[in-house]
This record gives sequence, C-alpha cells and structure tokens, in this order.
Amino acid sequence: MGIPLLAPGDYAFPDPARALSEYEGLVGVSRDLDAGRLLEAYRHGVFPWFSRDGWFFWYAVGPRAVVFPDRLHIPRSLAKTLRNRAYRVTANGCFERVVAQCADMVRPGQDGTWIAPEFQTAYLQLHEMGYAHSFECHYPDENGKTRLAGGFYGVQIGRVFYGESMFALQPDASKIAFACAVPFLASLGVELIDCQQDTEHMRRFGSELLPFADFAARLRSLNAVPLKEAVGCCEVACNRLG
Repeated sequence: MGIPLLAPGDYAFPDPARALSEYEGLVGVSRDLDAGRLLEAYRHGVFPWFSRDGWFFWYAVGPRAVVFPDRLHIPRSLAKTLRNRAYRVTANGCFERVVAQCADMVRPGQDGTWIAPEFQTAYLQLHEMGYAHSFECHYPDENGKTRLAGGFYGVQIGRVFYGESMFALQPDASKIAFACAVPFLASLGVELIDCQQDTEHMRRFGSELLPFADFAARLRSLNAVPLKEAVGCCEVACNRLG
C-alpha cells in the first residue's frame, strides 16, 4: 500500500506512527491546503513541510523536539543582551509581514523557501480565525523609531503552541522574540511548545525530545484545554528605549 492521497475536503489523517515506521514520516499528500486541514494536522502532530507541482506534503517527526515553558533555558550571552539591549517585543503586531519575512529568509543548505504563497494565505486565514500568532522584536533606529528586526510565528491550539518559522534582520532579534514570547505564552496557559525539528538552535533554549507516542498523547490532552486568556495583539516585553 502506497503513501495515502488525502482527498479534498476530507481532513482525516492516517496514523502518523505508520508513516514514521514506513515512509520516513511522510503521512500523506494533498492537493489542498486550507485552515481546516491545517488545524486537523496539528492536532495529530502532523505539519505541511513543502509543496511541489501543486502537491502538499504532510509529515510527522519523531522523536519530537519540544520546549516546556517552565524549563526554558536562556543562554548566558542572550541573558546579557536581554538586560542591556534596547528592544520591544509585540504579539500579532504584523503577522502577515512576519510570515513574508520568514519566506524571504535565505537559509544555509536550503534551496528556496517552503513558505510558498499558498502557505502564506492559509496561515493568514488561521491568524484571522485566532489560531496563528506572530511575535515581533523591534529595535530603535538612529532616529529613535522602532523598526522590525526579527520574529517568528506559529499555531496555537488549546495549550499547545506549534512553532513554524523564524527570521532575523538584525543580530539576536528572533532569539529575543522567542525568549520573551515563551514566558508570555506560559502566563496565558500554554504548557507545550512544538519545535518540530531537533536543532542546535532550539537545544540552546532547553528543547527536549519526546517519543512521538508521548508527544501525541500530550496533544490529545492539551489541545482540548482552553487558554486562561486568548493571545491578542499587545506588547509582550519592553526594555528601556532611549
């Protein structure tokens, strides 16, 4: 039996465990990418990795890299930057621009971006529905005006935040955004942050590996629990700007 074709409008996903054991994590392919399919995918630990010739490829990764907000680690050099640098961090200040900047970032070892226009449209739809959120780090320029320096975006369902992509136009900007966003999300009730990939960058923040079965069990529990307060458009953290 081959890799499943996901029928348009039918958001059911095959068991990711089989994909992990037989297809290197490829759960299925689809012709559609919309908010309904994205939400169902995330609830099962599945995410769209890339598109090709009009097909969207849906993957699961195991073991799964996650950050528990109460175990967030701030590297010493970043802690110093957080104390001494002038910056401002906001939530949902310019979601569409953050996604576009993530798509435009040139990344070592990658030929182009997976965040094609169809992805940007779908995540903007999720944002308008209250599920997708961005966090922005702003630095002051020579005139004292703050300008977007970096940030990231992801999807929040219940008490899980699924991180998607980061960008930095200035040094440390995406790191500052993440370091400030995690405690903010925790204060609203988020208990688990999905990092998808096990990277050195996220290990610096204290990411841990969960067997996929354990990860999926946590999703079933936490996705169903609402936040104490919704993630709105607000200021998350601010150092003295002068």
